[in-house]
Formats: sequence, structure tokens, C-alpha cells
Amino acid sequence: MPLTRETRVGRIGHTLGSPAPTAAPEKKSADLSSPAMHEVRDAMDEFMTRFDAFKLANDDRLSQVERKLSADVVTTEKVDRLNAALDLQQKTVEGLALSLTRPEIGSAASLNPVAREHKAAFETYVRQGGTGPLRSLEEKALSVQSDPDGGYLVPSETEQMIDRIVSEASPIRAIAGVRQIGAASYKKPFATSGAATGWVGETEPRAETGTPKISELEFPVMELYAMPAATSTLLDDSAVNIDQWIAEEVQTAFAEQEGAAFLSGDGVRKPRGFLSYDTIDNDSWAWGKVGYVATGASGAFPATSPSDVLLDLVYSVKSGYRANAHFVMNRQTQAQIRKFKDADGNYLWQPSLRAGQAPRLMNVPIAEAEDMPDVDADSFALAYGDFRRGYLIVDRLGIRVLRDPYTAKPYVLFYTTKRVGGGIQNFEAIKLLKFGTA
Repeated sequence: MPLTRETRVGRIGHTLGSPAPTAAPEKKSADLSSPAMHEVRDAMDEFMTRFDAFKLANDDRLSQVERKLSADVVTTEKVDRLNAALDLQQKTVEGLALSLTRPEIGSAASLNPVAREHKAAFETYVRQGGTGPLRSLEEKALSVQSDPDGGYLVPSETEQMIDRIVSEASPIRAIAGVRQIGAASYKKPFATSGAATGWVGETEPRAETGTPKISELEFPVMELYAMPAATSTLLDDSAVNIDQWIAEEVQTAFAEQEGAAFLSGDGVRKPRGFLSYDTIDNDSWAWGKVGYVATGASGAFPATSPSDVLLDLVYSVKSGYRANAHFVMNRQTQAQIRKFKDADGNYLWQPSLRAGQAPRLMNVPIAEAEDMPDVDADSFALAYGDFRRGYLIVDRLGIRVLRDPYTAKPYVLFYTTKRVGGGIQNFEAIKLLKFGTA
């Protein structure tokens, strides 16, 4: 039986379905009998119930389209309503699953002596403004990652918690390559042309080959900040875990700013997003540009066989990058794709069977990024590829906090900064879907 575009849908999972290896943020083990876990299970059950109802309603809509070339308004509205409810329930499940992964900042007793000393000194600084213990610690450690005039490094466990939650809340950081550096930028060399090669006999002379040309990509780090405020009462309350409070205050702000920058940042005072690079039709692709596949319809999927353009997008990426690939789209685009079926009547979009895991499209994980564009004329609302090899995030080691009790009296401000950069490191690994005619 010849392999058609429709029958290949069922084979994509065989070649592309392997989840990305490693780099998953560490998660604490959850008590399976805890009320929080029961709440997650109930939310998952409700989600699957709504998904079954959505499939029944959408099947009815598709049947009406086949019989009458259009669906009843009531049926269409029902499908849209169930689709919206499904999105809302999915968001609820994701929120509950994320809350289970948030570890408590460890007690001082569980830390090694150096970490315990740093934690105590940092708490003294935050609560009372005393800089002596922190300054002496950093002088003793000969720290080059901290500038006392610009703040002090947070304890390592607090930094790890912030990074862990930001990774889980920032969809691109969760799937991209991440490298920690101690400088203001990271330079990555790459060969623009490989060394010449050729076949030769065992005893034949070897001619001199050409020298490969080397260039480099540079990823500068930019400063990202948050400025939570606290009252004196909060700081005086010894029952309040001040490390935990700072982490919870800044993690959402960092994740939201990062998420937007990794997608569409222009590289000026922020990382450069993969949507900000020059784009080109994939048939004419060249290094330094991001290739795209057009849907053939302005601001929409094709009216007939809409899943075919998804296949075109998948197979526009070389096979070596497909094994660990992800789709990236926002919730609105995902809602449209959720209605698609293959030639055998199977839904291409499938929900995760476990809380905290991504849904899948043609057995490929979906990274949901709300900052991705909506489906519109000539928009790039969907991306596909191996982002771990295609997009690089660079983190300058250390998160700093500067205590400011003067600017906003009676509040105490905590100017919290981290330095991060990003950009495309392999233009072959990422492709876009353009909702346009060409």
C-alpha cells in the first residue's frame, strides 16, 4: 500500500514522539494521598470528561458539514463553548500541577555549614539591613559574581528555587538549551563551511584539503529585574520565611518577561526571540534566516485537509532534529488544531494522561506559549523544531538583591536582578508556519 500524506500522520509519533531527554527541572516527590494530589486527580478527571464531550460535539459538527456543507449554528456554538471550557480546565490542571512542584525553601538545619551561614547573613541583611556578615562572606569567598554596590547574592537554594519555577512557568526555557556563564556574553564558534573530504585508496596520496571557515555567534546577557515591596511588619515577623517570600514575588515576573523576550525580543536590552529573525520560504532557506512553510490561506488553515500543512511543517525539519522536537503555539491556535482529525478519524491533538505533562499533536509535545501570535494574516502563529539545539539561553550566574528602605517609605523595596540572554544558535533546527498564501 503506497504511503500517502494522510497515512503518514499515524507514523509521525513513531519517528518524532520521543520526549526530549534530560533538562527537566527537578521536582519534589508529592504525597499521593495528600489533599493537593486528590485535587489534581479530580481536575484531570474533569478535564477528560470535558474532552470526551468536546469530541462528541465536534464529531456531530463534522458530520453536519459532510451532509450539508455547513454546521448548525447551535452545534458550532456548543463546540466553541466546550473548547473554551477545555482550555480553562487545562489551565486549572497546569496550575495545580505546578503548585505541587514548588518546593519549600529548606530549613537552616538541613543546609551545610557554609550555606547555613550565608542564609543567616542574607536574612539579617533583608530584615535589618545589616551588610557586615554578607560582605565578609563574599570577601572570604572572593566572589566575582556580586557587586556590593548593586546588591548581594541570594542563597543558592533560593536561586535554585527561582530558576526551577521560572523554568516550569516559562515554556521556551523549559525546552531550549540553557548555559550558565560568568561573563557578560557567550560566544559560540561554528563552521560556515566544512573541511573538504574525498574518497581515497589505501596507498594513494592524499591531496591537501581546504581549510574550514569559522565564524561565531554572540549571546550577550541583559539585566532583568523585579522590585517587590515589604512592610516593616512583614520583615519583623520571624515566622515569615523571607527567602520563600522573595522567590515567590519575583518568579512570576521573571517568567513572564523571559517568555515574551525568548519569542519576540529584539535583542535591545533583552534577549533576541526566534520570531524576530529574518524569515524566508523554506524552499529558499539560507543560514541566518528562519525558514517557514505557508498554509496557502491568508490568516487561516486550508479549508480542506488542514492537517496537511502540519505535515509539511514537520517534514521541513531534517530528521536529526525531529526526534526531540516540540510544537510551540498559544492556546487560541491550539483550540483550532484540537478539532483536526486524520484520515482514520483519530484526533491529532491528544491530552496528557498525567498532570504536568504537555498535550501532544501527532504524538509530538506541545509547548504552550501565550505570547505566540494568534492566527492572523501572514502571522507566524506556530513553530516546530528541536529548540534544545536550535535556541540557546545564557544565564549569568547569581541573582542579586539590593535592599532599599528609603525610596518608598514606609515600604522596603528589594531590587532583585538576574542577567539573561538568548538567541538562535542553529537555524536549521527551527521552522515556522506562516498563515499566508506565500
